[in-house]
Amino acid sequence: MLYILINALAVFLGCAIGALARKGIREKYITVLNTAMGLAALVLGVNVAIANMQKSQFPVLFIFCLALGGLVGELLNIEQGFEHFGQWLKIKTGNAKDKGFVDAFVTASLTVCIGAMAIVGSIQDGIAGDYSILATKAVLDLIITMVMSCSMGKG
Repeated sequence: MLYILINALAVFLGCAIGALARKGIREKYITVLNTAMGLAALVLGVNVAIANMQKSQFPVLFIFCLALGGLVGELLNIEQGFEHFGQWLKIKTGNAKDKGFVDAFVTASLTVCIGAMAIVGSIQDGIAGDYSILATKAVLDLIITMVMSCSMGKG
């Protein structure tokens, strides 16, 4: 539970730093940080996927679950729900004139809250007391939210 709070603090800190430094970080540095964090997430994901696929007796089930999850997400229109919530939040927070608010909110929410590291890390921390995924996620989220706040603004 402690590392969930640490991750939340990392997200808040990243957003705050990004908001304060919004005009101070040049576009080329934002691009470099986005690329580096994307590559880090990709390498971590591939590493975990390969390690678990080698142990798993059900790789077909893994593929089926990915396809089913994607279809269910589309059928439930989850992204539109996030956009509607973002519109509501935009008005409630006094940012009605901010054209990029909803895009920033949806992008940040999907990146930080719904990723595999958030789900698997929380389960691993709760069941086994292993916080390594959440600790790694906290560092990634700190940098990612800082970059998002710099480049996308509020939301």
